Amino acid sequence: MAAAALEQRSIDPIPASERHGHPRSLFTLWFAANMQITSAVTGALTVLVGVHPLWAIVAVVAGNALGGVPMALHAAQGPKLGIPQMIQSRAQFGVYGAVLPLVLVVVMYLGYFASGNVLGGQAVAQITHLPTDVAICVYAAASALIAIVGYKLIHRFGWIASALSVIVFVYLSVRLVGGHDLGAVLAMPTLDFPKFLLALSLTASWQLTFGPYVADTSRYLPSSTSVRATFWWTYGGTVLGAIWAMSFGALAYAVAGKAFKGHEVAYVVGLGGEALLIPLLLAIALGKFTVNVLNIYGGYMTVATTLTAFSRRAVLSQGARVGYIAIVGVLGAVIAVLGRGEFLGNFVLFLDFLLYFLTPWSSINLVDFYLVRKEAYDLEAVYDPNGRYGRWSAPALIAYVIGIAVQIPFSNVEGIFVGPMAPVLGGADISWLLGLIIPGAVYLTVMRRHARVSLAVTQ
Repeated sequence: MAAAALEQRSIDPIPASERHGHPRSLFTLWFAANMQITSAVTGALTVLVGVHPLWAIVAVVAGNALGGVPMALHAAQGPKLGIPQMIQSRAQFGVYGAVLPLVLVVVMYLGYFASGNVLGGQAVAQITHLPTDVAICVYAAASALIAIVGYKLIHRFGWIASALSVIVFVYLSVRLVGGHDLGAVLAMPTLDFPKFLLALSLTASWQLTFGPYVADTSRYLPSSTSVRATFWWTYGGTVLGAIWAMSFGALAYAVAGKAFKGHEVAYVVGLGGEALLIPLLLAIALGKFTVNVLNIYGGYMTVATTLTAFSRRAVLSQGARVGYIAIVGVLGAVIAVLGRGEFLGNFVLFLDFLLYFLTPWSSINLVDFYLVRKEAYDLEAVYDPNGRYGRWSAPALIAYVIGIAVQIPFSNVEGIFVGPMAPVLGGADISWLLGLIIPGAVYLTVMRRHARVSLAVTQ
């Protein structure tokens, strides 16, 4: 079976002879990655922060629609370049300079992988009656195994998980709507605009933090695949899946409150009744599995990209590849076991933290690909510190630091830090918008000026 054959590639470019597939596979993969329990938890956060349930659903739709645009634009980079997402950053930041965003992305992957292990492990523990910590480790090990097999099996599993997710969430949505008076829950929809903006940032951050993943899952597609096709298949899957799951989570928290918080898996399966307890637990565990595998798959390539910047290696042996996956798997399992208490509160802080650091990277990366270099890259130079992209790139690093700094006055991480401008805006957090717009504009301006100076010198 081709899907069960071990993947041979890692951080090296995919040759034309190995390119295959159709971008519609990206729809099922990203639909499955979003149609799962963590998405529902993120939707619950929109009500938890104090937004009326009806406006929370509006924030879910708007945040995913906005955040899904840069996310899907990253997807189109995969077929054109044939390399993992984060190694592309060397073209903007320099081979050594890219280590800065790479380290932060490693933290992101570990955090999401750990959170996935917590929720998936809860479901496995209820099915098998294993201790929760043991179930978490089993879930992490199974995720690592799929990541070791690699790209083809991940896409195949995404198709199966998408079909299962639709069946499960249709059933659970009907049970939620039919078993509660949602009319009363959605009545008198008062709008607290600052809290609405906070909910919007939470849902947008969900999509924006997928940026480092996306080209990893599209890099085997033929280079002739159009940007438009890659964008829309990815955008449709990720936005539709997230809106459905998050809206479900927002309504579930609105009707259940404390019965949902901290007991997310138990509450969801409880909607199905005792007869369907085991099938629903299994569906939740499998539904979460897709994105959990993507976390460890992207995590190992990001760790490898970080370390090989100094060794100049472009190809990993199978032993090294398995070793990197094992390292990420073990770390993610340990973090999950140690940090599973107060999961919901820790998760919202984690989302906020990531948003401040990942949006500037995304902005610079997309501007460079679409507006500066216009899809034309020297792939050999990406692996060579002495190549055309150099060790360090001042324009990208300066734009990145500015992108982080400009967010600080407008940031609002409850209980940790509130910037001076956030109270002026009623507590609203608009920092992610600035982080998405300003660093890209700075980078574009500097690079165009540099190009004009270089042209003048050569004439």
